[in-house]
Amino acid sequence: MERITWDQFFMAQCHLLALRSTCTRLAVGAIIVRDNRIIAGGYNGSISGGDHCIDHGCYVVDNHCVRTIHAEMNALLQCAKYGTTTADSTIYVTHFPCLQCAKAIIQAGVKRIIYATDYRNNEYAATLFAQSGISVQHIPFDERKVDFLGDKKLSLVNDMLASMRELGADEEQLDPLLRRVEELFGI
Repeated sequence: MERITWDQFFMAQCHLLALRSTCTRLAVGAIIVRDNRIIAGGYNGSISGGDHCIDHGCYVVDNHCVRTIHAEMNALLQCAKYGTTTADSTIYVTHFPCLQCAKAIIQAGVKRIIYATDYRNNEYAATLFAQSGISVQHIPFDERKVDFLGDKKLSLVNDMLASMRELGADEEQLDPLLRRVEELFGI
C-alpha cells in the first residue's frame, strides 16, 4: 500500500467521522486542521442529548431538517467550547459547505477549505470564499486508498472469475462482471 498524502489522510478522517452522523438524509463529516494536526471534528447530527433523526425521523421545515447541526458547525463549535483558535486553519469536509456554514467558516478565520464532493454548491458561498481570500479545493476522496483489504478482495474476485471460466462461463457472461471489477478496484 502506498503512503497517502496529508490531504488524503485528513479527508479519510472526514469520511470516518461521517459514519457517526445521525442524519438520515446525508452523512457529512468535517475536521479542522492546523499545522497538520487535527484540532476538532464534527459530523451532522442533533444537539447533545437531543432527539436524533435516525431514531425519530427528520424534522423538516422548508425542505431542511432543523434538528441537524451541520458537520462544519459542530467542528467550529467544538473549538469554541474548548477555547481552540481556528485562525489560519484548514477545514476538510466531505461535501461542499452550505451558505450558513460558509459564513461561519469565514468568520472563524479558516483560510483553506478542502472538500471531496460537490453538493448543492451555493454560488454565493463560493463568491464569499473568494472575497475573503479563502482557498477552496475540490479533492475527490478515493476510498480505495484506505481499503486495507483491497488486495485480498481483488485476489478473491479474480479466483472467483477463474472458477467461473473453468465451469464454462463465456466472456460475454463475464464482461459485465469484469467492468464492475475494474470500476470497483480502479484497474
